[in-house]
Amino acid sequence: MTAPLLSLYRRFTLWPAGHWLFTRAVCFKAPYFASISPTITALEPGRCEGVIRQRRRISNHIGTVHAIAMCNLAELVGGVMVDASLPADMRWIPKGMEVKYQAKALGVLKAVATPLRPIVSAAAGYDLPVGVSVTDAARTEVFHATIAMWVSPRPPRTG
Repeated sequence: MTAPLLSLYRRFTLWPAGHWLFTRAVCFKAPYFASISPTITALEPGRCEGVIRQRRRISNHIGTVHAIAMCNLAELVGGVMVDASLPADMRWIPKGMEVKYQAKALGVLKAVATPLRPIVSAAAGYDLPVGVSVTDAARTEVFHATIAMWVSPRPPRTG
């Protein structure tokens, strides 16, 4: 069975401006992500890609994309990827993030999130590390994050 978020993505991206519309829907559900004006550009089980463009409002005092803007992008693509990849009987929440700032972040930045171990249905909760690489237009990795996701069974529905 296809995850509801992945089904929504597939429907929205059939339309003109579908990637933008899908991302706005995600940002409506989680409003803080709208602060970086992201666009989800690709989504499939086990992979999510998104971009942000350097703007003054997400820049720091040295004229590069602010570290926290890249953290927000990493959490967005990581969370969307996990949500679109999980079996229906599982849920997730981020527990932490380790980040490395590799180079000056300028221009359009592309983030790619992938799980670092298989995503499975399980009777007990488990840690799922998600790797996120952020690259610039020259494909130089400017930022890398490993997000610790906690994946656990959904509680049974009552009444």
